[in-house]
Amino acid sequence: MKHPALPRLLVLAMAALAIAGSSSCRRERALGPPRAVPVANNGSLELRLMTFNVRYETTDDHGPRAWQQRITRIVRMIRQEAPDVIGIQEALHGQAADLWASLPDYEFHGNGRDDGSRAGEYSAILYRRDRFEADPSDRGTFWLSDTPQTAGSTHWGNRIPRTVTWLRLTDRASHRSFYAFNTHWDHQSQPSRLRAADLLATRILDRAIPDAPVVLLGDFNARPQNPAITRLTKRAALTGTLQNLHPSLINQPTLHFWRGTSAGPYHVDHIFVTNPAQILAAAIRKNDSPMLSDHFPVTAHVIFP
Repeated sequence: MKHPALPRLLVLAMAALAIAGSSSCRRERALGPPRAVPVANNGSLELRLMTFNVRYETTDDHGPRAWQQRITRIVRMIRQEAPDVIGIQEALHGQAADLWASLPDYEFHGNGRDDGSRAGEYSAILYRRDRFEADPSDRGTFWLSDTPQTAGSTHWGNRIPRTVTWLRLTDRASHRSFYAFNTHWDHQSQPSRLRAADLLATRILDRAIPDAPVVLLGDFNARPQNPAITRLTKRAALTGTLQNLHPSLINQPTLHFWRGTSAGPYHVDHIFVTNPAQILAAAIRKNDSPMLSDHFPVTAHVIFP
């Protein structure tokens, strides 16, 4: 398992717990564990999901937009929502380290897109360590390119590497397994998005346990009507949670460019699930002020019978 176990994480997770860590992370640890989430005991698999593009850390973001200011609010929001599985996008190594150190109830899986280790943005998965066990032989990262196992590879018109992080988790209570995939598609190249849809659908269909449910989280840089989304959902037999439960919400943006507006063509963050699934809730969380990112988090609550 790839953890962001680098100097920044070591500071936060070791010395920082006493005196040297960031004050924001220490404050969040004092908030206590996330609220308990009921788990179905009838053999079904109940999951609370979140996808969130956290906005990469940059000196161009000042004041409440600076990462040092946002991390406390982001962790508080995650604890309030208490998702079982989270897909994050755009997190640089230090941000991934901050999140993992600030959320001790979650395990972390992911790596940097540029070199498969620490460089570049992460599309990482966090999952509740008390509830799930990950299979070390059934997880990984692949690049959206002609050479998916070559770190940093790009071939389809995208200038920067794009990845998919995935793993199989088993619920300790019900012993049900499921796959979680998380991705961040290209923001410019439609050919890249179309090819990404094909490769991702193939990998989902080729999973080692074909009957295990799948949750797919991500910033797809594509609206629900985009042909790449249509191709992906049709080939992999996926259902969009928001599209299914609240069709009108697909006209509301998840990417808002720090404006926080409630209308526009940038509904690009999605949570998809395989059938059969009962979608109990789906939402765009947009009530945080100051804003947590230039994207809104998207959440869903589903049950696989």
